[in-house]
Amino acid sequence: MRSVRMTEELWQHLLSLREGSLRPVALSACVDGSGLSLYRPIAVRGGPLVLAQVGQSLDGRVATPTGDAQDVSGCDGIAHLHRCRALVDAVIVGVGTVVADNPSLSVRAVSGRNPVRIVVDCNGRMPERAKMLHDGGAPVHVMQADDVPLRNVRYRTIRLPRQVDGGLAPRDILAALAERGLTTVLVEGGATTISRFVDAQLIDRLHVSVAPIIIGSGPAGIRLSPIDRLSEARRPEVQVYNIGTDIVFDCNFRIEAQQVAASADREDVLMADLA
Repeated sequence: MRSVRMTEELWQHLLSLREGSLRPVALSACVDGSGLSLYRPIAVRGGPLVLAQVGQSLDGRVATPTGDAQDVSGCDGIAHLHRCRALVDAVIVGVGTVVADNPSLSVRAVSGRNPVRIVVDCNGRMPERAKMLHDGGAPVHVMQADDVPLRNVRYRTIRLPRQVDGGLAPRDILAALAERGLTTVLVEGGATTISRFVDAQLIDRLHVSVAPIIIGSGPAGIRLSPIDRLSEARRPEVQVYNIGTDIVFDCNFRIEAQQVAASADREDVLMADLA
């Protein structure tokens, strides 16, 4: 496990990378390498990146059965989430999260730019009194199915084809964002939204931030399609970071996909040789 010590020097360096600066803020020799390892992959604009983040208890819960999710993460877990927001172009949540939590999805615990806010709202449930529509912050885009009637609203609507299961395809969502120059994306919640992106194998990195509390019951942060055997389980490369009040598991799904592809190639070669 690596301990992260965030300093103003390191944070300003990461923000300069996020802005694509040709001359990023210089780092001294004593900079915390663990903090650089955790956040640099998000900050560097080397190509599209989809990050998902889950803040949960020791027993994998993100809220109580009544839906109380406040203070699941400790103060350092919240700062971590806000750093992730500050380093991406856009943050995605499902409309259920907006209805339940009324989030602003802004950067408050750290310095940095607020991301564009994206709400996945297949059926036109977006509350007109939602906080994010009235706070004067970053733009709000709402992804709706193209068979939902348009309303006279305070946000930009992006219409996408409805899928057979009734939802929107994560790949269509990312393509629509890329058309608008939003290529580094944080999928923040809720569990259904994150799980659809993971099931579609479109998540490059997953941060699971675990706080030292036990809730005992309530919703889980990720609910994937069922599997029969553990051999079918996802096995990403994982680095573990102590960020203070919480522990972050940085799961690299991109490397997992590369390893699976390489393994498949080796099997094809063996089969060809045996033939």
